[in-house]
Amino acid sequence: MNLHNTSYPVSSGPEELVPSRYALKVGDIDVLVVSDGVLPLPTTMLAHNAAPAEREAWLHDMFLPQDAFDWALNAVMVRSGGKTILIDAGLGSDPNLNLPRAGQLIKRLEAAGIDLSSVTDLVLTHLHMDHIGGLLIDGVKQRLRKDLRIHVAAAEVKFWEAPDFSHTNMPQGFPDALRATAKRFVSEYGSQLRQFDETHEIAPGVIARRTGGHTPGHSVVRIASGGDALTFAGDAVFAVGFEQPEWYNGFEHDPEEAARVRIHLLRQLAETGEMLVATHLPFPSVGRVAVDGDAFRWVPVFWDY
Repeated sequence: MNLHNTSYPVSSGPEELVPSRYALKVGDIDVLVVSDGVLPLPTTMLAHNAAPAEREAWLHDMFLPQDAFDWALNAVMVRSGGKTILIDAGLGSDPNLNLPRAGQLIKRLEAAGIDLSSVTDLVLTHLHMDHIGGLLIDGVKQRLRKDLRIHVAAAEVKFWEAPDFSHTNMPQGFPDALRATAKRFVSEYGSQLRQFDETHEIAPGVIARRTGGHTPGHSVVRIASGGDALTFAGDAVFAVGFEQPEWYNGFEHDPEEAARVRIHLLRQLAETGEMLVATHLPFPSVGRVAVDGDAFRWVPVFWDY
């Protein structure tokens, strides 16, 4: 997999000292990972079922602060079969949560030369606000195609009619913001939703599959062409999830099932050797999975210039 002959622009703007997009090819399919920014969160969100000393040791070994650190926010653009597909839509803006370094996706798509009106399909891994909020920024809907197809698991839409937060462990304010954002999103875009049950082909070689766990309708998207493959895992995998796949993330609505999903997915990826990209792995988050004893390790790709 490399970016040779990719049709996406790959240069950064002159004002950008740190790259925010990374292009590659999966067989004949163009893929572009785009950063929506970073989300500062308490480190307890990484593992609310782990002993504090174990969590502190992991953070120390990773040279990360003990109190809070920045979670990456990644989305993916795909071109296949004449379709331009956006996978997840970033955080947008929520002034009540004061997250100024997130919500950058729309302007970064513009910087990459991607017109929002060219997007034919949108795939949502789930309806948490950091995956749908970009569509709720003022003026964005007017720039999208009226026939835009938004693909999401039916179980996800059903869940947000009366969401259960009893097993989550989120910072104050987040549950209310998540409820409000999901409700507003379904209200504004409900007529464009294309709901699926378990699997759904979006375009040639681009298949969404419901995993559940993180949310009941959480889905991953696998991109495959010419013997190459890449899975966008959404929130099924976090940075700590390789070494400690059974640690519970605070945003997981069913943490036990989320751990089972994570372990199964990582085993699959380790067996096949295919690429992994995930929302909250450090940008550009393109890497592979290796087995490491009873757990796993993440092997980032060497950047292809």
